[in-house]
Amino acid sequence: MTSFMDRLFYSDLNGRGNYTFYLKPAACVISARRAGTTAAFDQMNKYFMIQEMPVVSSRYWNMVHGTTPEEVKKDKEGLYTMRVLGRNMAFQLRCKEAAFRLGVELPKKETPVFTNFIH
Repeated sequence: MTSFMDRLFYSDLNGRGNYTFYLKPAACVISARRAGTTAAFDQMNKYFMIQEMPVVSSRYWNMVHGTTPEEVKKDKEGLYTMRVLGRNMAFQLRCKEAAFRLGVELPKKETPVFTNFIH
């Protein structure tokens, strides 16, 4: 998964740089057989944050558990978390749409500054 995300988020898609993702609400969802998914969840969210994408949250980490779709359907807490995430994402998208209708502009982007943390 990481190599795919590296190619997607660090490539210059359509010659537009990271403007492709800039301020688009994002959320990752992890599906797992067992524990250990929080590290993947953290790693995925970092891709969104480095591209200045607001990360939409749920009430807990966005993950479901099960080895088959049938098992996932039994993960009532995970499914509840997904429903909350869906409602929150829909709200964020409606807010962004309303802002554009009212003429609220996106923040101006600065030229990135890269340092080696010494200077």
